[in-house]
Amino acid sequence: MTSPARTVKKLRILVGKPGLDGHDRGAKVVARALSDAGYEVVYTGLHQTPEMIAATAVQEDVDAVGLSIMSGAHLTLFPAVMAALRERGAGDVLVFGGGIVPDDDLPVLAAQGVAAIFKPGTTTQEIVEWVERVVRPRAEARV
Repeated sequence: MTSPARTVKKLRILVGKPGLDGHDRGAKVVARALSDAGYEVVYTGLHQTPEMIAATAVQEDVDAVGLSIMSGAHLTLFPAVMAALRERGAGDVLVFGGGIVPDDDLPVLAAQGVAAIFKPGTTTQEIVEWVERVVRPRAEARV
């Protein structure tokens, strides 16, 4: 006897560039890698406010929000995006990120609820594997 085919949810991931940071090459590489891995990716572009990112996340019904922060404002921008998501009833959306984040700040961000930080040198395959291991089970549980 064969089992019925399992329908796999297509994950939706927002990649955002909050604040005044104008370095978007890494965000575009990650967005492309996630898209190539079969995810629906919403890229917000540069200079987004936390409120703009949260509004787009809610409108697009994303499963996760990835922030790229190279400006050093990670201790301000991650919590601001997460607060804006909560204000819109989307506090359960996983937030992860990458960029230049000192090791000393990683526990602070984790304690604030940031699901993962991918530092320079992380491969896109490692990010995709994390999405499958962490984001997919949560997204499929929401269905």
